[in-house]
Amino acid sequence: MVTKQQRQRQLAREKFERQQQRRGTAQARRRRRNQVIAAVAAVVVVAGGGAWLAVAANDDDDKSTNAGASNTPTAQPSAPQSPAPDAKPKTCAAPAPGEPTKEQFATEPAMSIDTKAAYTMTLKTTCGEVTVALEAAKAPHTVNSFAFLAGKKFFDHTKCHRLTTGGLAVLQCGDPTGTGTGGPGYKFVDENLGTAGPDGTASYPAGTVAMANSGPGTNGSQFFLVTGDSKLPPNYTPFGKVTGGMDVLAKIAAAGTADGGSDGAPHENVVLDSVTVAK
Repeated sequence: MVTKQQRQRQLAREKFERQQQRRGTAQARRRRRNQVIAAVAAVVVVAGGGAWLAVAANDDDDKSTNAGASNTPTAQPSAPQSPAPDAKPKTCAAPAPGEPTKEQFATEPAMSIDTKAAYTMTLKTTCGEVTVALEAAKAPHTVNSFAFLAGKKFFDHTKCHRLTTGGLAVLQCGDPTGTGTGGPGYKFVDENLGTAGPDGTASYPAGTVAMANSGPGTNGSQFFLVTGDSKLPPNYTPFGKVTGGMDVLAKIAAAGTADGGSDGAPHENVVLDSVTVAK
């Protein structure tokens, strides 16, 4: 006859076995997930980051890139866990009142800029001001588009939706939907593309401002600011250089992503309160 004590030990053993099984299953899921992440990362490295900078083609909102979260099955109590990455305090200001526009445009705007003139784009963000010297002579369609959209307040109140700190070091902005899939409704040509080196990439130095796209000739409104020297295929139109506010970008990059991974939404709430382009 089974005693009460034996029955309790049996129930405890069964409970432990169930816990072990659940942990093993969870670990297997995490291992498969991390293998997929590693494969994607390899594509980013081999392709020079093209997958990361894609617009609309891949709406990558998966926030599960924190590969350090796996648990080893053990009968011992778990060690105290560190606070969730996004429990860190946010230091940027609250966004200015207002919502992103929903206005769309059927065609690329007619050329209206002076390609021989100097233009400055000013990004007033919740984390500080960033100024960019635009290269109208080298990227006239791009600068003309930015001047047009800024005049329409298209970028105002939009969130910089993506930050990467692993392999690539960029902050991606310019999507009124905040999802990585939005744009102005039109597309325009690539410009000012560099030449690939032996490894198939070109240099995008810190401070470069360039277009994100989903393939040749698919530029819209999404752009990225390079926070640290990066290598990419020469597929992304460089159209400006940061002349002020690199400390702002460094602060955003240092805060990392919301989930603590190397690629995702920024921890800081980076919103473009206003964007202007002046001659």
